[in-house]
Amino acid sequence: MNENITMEPLNNDFFQQSTLDLSRSLLGCLLVKETEEGLTAGYIVETEAYIGPNDRAAHSFGNRRTKRTEIMFGEAGLVYTYTMHTHCLINVVSAGVDEPEAVLIRALEPVKGIDLMKRRRPVDQIKNLTNGPGKLTKAMGITMEDYGRKFFERPLFISKGYSPDEIEQGTRIGIQNTGEARFYPWRFWVKGNQYVSK
Repeated sequence: MNENITMEPLNNDFFQQSTLDLSRSLLGCLLVKETEEGLTAGYIVETEAYIGPNDRAAHSFGNRRTKRTEIMFGEAGLVYTYTMHTHCLINVVSAGVDEPEAVLIRALEPVKGIDLMKRRRPVDQIKNLTNGPGKLTKAMGITMEDYGRKFFERPLFISKGYSPDEIEQGTRIGIQNTGEARFYPWRFWVKGNQYVSK
């Protein structure tokens, strides 16, 4: 899978699909971040969909519009970062303008710049380097300063990767107090990949 990787931002057209379809389509794509320290990249192996005003687990539930969620009301393909328990998490804004939906990137398989990732986030086992939403942002140097960027432009972008053989689907993680929303099967992951979050 690692051979002949060409890291060029996907066209904006890629992001013009339903949130659930985008959640699946992102699996196998490369998330790339260029910094002064160097370039890091990893295959996206786990995502979660958050479908706006009617999804109690979404930050934009009830069309809640705050300084934090404002970017969700923008065009698909924008970067939505937010802080939770001191960790920065990264989402892909999806759906149309004024349809505040997003896809959380939950886990990556490291591909490029692994030594730099390990300096930022020392671990004993490489499988623990990027197997969670807060872990992958720290390893890749993704911060709140990336809020509002475009995933189809450098320095933080999504590039073509590979097509997973099999995708699994289940309930989202860590959203216990969200009523029926916690049962929605809106988490997707590459079957058998060791970097999927535990």
